[in-house]
Formats: sequence, structure tokens, C-alpha cells
Amino acid sequence: MALMKRTRDEESEWPAWPGRRSLLWPESVRDLMFKDLMDQSELKVEEYQDGGELVVRIEIPDIDPDNDVELTVSDHELRLRAERRSESTTEDKKGYRSEFRYGSFSRTIRLPAGATEDDVRATYTDGILEVRIPLDDDAATAKKIPIGRG
Repeated sequence: MALMKRTRDEESEWPAWPGRRSLLWPESVRDLMFKDLMDQSELKVEEYQDGGELVVRIEIPDIDPDNDVELTVSDHELRLRAERRSESTTEDKKGYRSEFRYGSFSRTIRLPAGATEDDVRATYTDGILEVRIPLDDDAATAKKIPIGRG
């Protein structure tokens, strides 16, 4: 049995993958093509401490916070679930055009030691959801556990 040497340019026996050629396009073109797909699949999050609070800012444009967002805090985790739905139609002398996009998002953020689940506040302004969680320094300190002899 003889082995055949293949070069990269030869077609393989496998069927062509439809998106294979798109990987060869310049990065700027790929970014434009897949931008909307990538933007819909992840939530951009920023976390920092401001005085005695943990501030979590989440970028979620084009939503109605009253109907499209569920925000919960339990078991030292902040859980966010959101759903975006948008639809636009244009009708003029040249024709009719309708576009829609939708998607669900979820994100779970582990809270640091000392984060209290009471008095959590959330506001939504200009596409940014800001959640403020109080931190209790006394609860964050480690407790020493004595070891008994058996």
C-alpha cells in the first residue's frame, strides 16, 4: 500500500464546509459580517467597588427593563436573564422591507464575600443596567475555627 502526498490546494474527500472560505477573508471584513451575531450572544459587564458597595454595570441596549429583564440575587450570585426583541418595517414607493432580531441572554456573577442580599438596587439608563450591592466588611472577615483533639 502506497501513501499519497497531498498538498493544501488539493480538494479533500470531505464535502466543502460552506463557511470555510470566510475564514480566509481579512479580519475587518469578518468583523463586519459577524458583528451582530457576536453582539447578540454576550453581555458586556463591568464590576468595581464604590465605597461600601459593589457596582455591576451591564450593557443591554434596546430593551424594556420592566418587561424584558429578570434580575435575582441568591446564594451569593447575581443572576441576570434578558430577552431582546426588535422589529422595524419600512414601506415606500420602491417597496417594503421588514427586519427583526431577537435573542435571550443570561449571565451569572459570583458575588464577593461580604456582599449582602438585602437593599440591592438596580437602575437602567441609556442602555446600561447598573446594580448596586451593599458590602458588609464584618461579614467578609474569615472566622477562625478551633480544632479539638479527639
